[in-house]
Amino acid sequence: MDREALADFLTRRRRELQPDDVGLPAGVRRRTPGLRREEVALLATMSADYYTRLEQQRGPQPSVQLLASLARALRLTADQRDYLFRVAGHNPPDRSEAGDHVAPALLRVLGRLSDTPALIINQLGETLCQNEPARALFGDATTRTGWERSEIYRWFMHPDTERRRYPEEDRDRQTHAQVAGLRMALSTMGKSSRAGRLVDELTRHSEEFTALWAEHEVARRFADHKVLIHPEIGPIEVDCQVLFTEDQSQALLVLTAEPHTDDEDKLRLLSVVGTQTFAPDRE
Repeated sequence: MDREALADFLTRRRRELQPDDVGLPAGVRRRTPGLRREEVALLATMSADYYTRLEQQRGPQPSVQLLASLARALRLTADQRDYLFRVAGHNPPDRSEAGDHVAPALLRVLGRLSDTPALIINQLGETLCQNEPARALFGDATTRTGWERSEIYRWFMHPDTERRRYPEEDRDRQTHAQVAGLRMALSTMGKSSRAGRLVDELTRHSEEFTALWAEHEVARRFADHKVLIHPEIGPIEVDCQVLFTEDQSQALLVLTAEPHTDDEDKLRLLSVVGTQTFAPDRE
């Protein structure tokens, strides 16, 4: 671990960012350029004291999980992320895998979306980032681990719960779309990747998936118009706009409703409902 290089790199990257680059309010007049240390710590979900020690060359070696959080908080490119890992004494993640590093360009767009559901996912349907309306609509994806992070995995392994988000008449189309999307991911990531391991996992445990996989459908699974069912608000008719990274390994999904409709009102209501659940009415 090169403490001096790590400290200098973190300091310089922090000073290059402005609050509005990361979705933070500018606040009162700043005496130093860039973000404050405590703001980086907040974005990386770590203590301000720990981050300060890293910049002062006093901290212990950070874990790969913490480095990944710092790379996201500082809006690092893939090359900068890899450098961060190396100076911290770790091997950089394999770029051929569907990792957690989010493209800075998508993060910038997501940071400017606060009034409508928006989320960033990878090719395996793993949510990498989501804003508050998306968290209210889909639940908090940050609590999931392992294969449970993948929407494709959950769709086939937990159909009774995962498919409730869609109307019954649309579930067959969504099922085919999940399989076709995984086939597309496998073609770009390769059989030895996590996409290949996900195919093996689903083939072992889901007869439904195995039968559909044999049909060899290939397509990206994003529909431009759909109905989503919120457990408290009910069905919401939305349009889905998608922005891909250049290599199409990640996508920003933005959900909007037709202006001046009940569906638009329901999307606004998400900010009030949040992730809370309500007890059934009692007579």
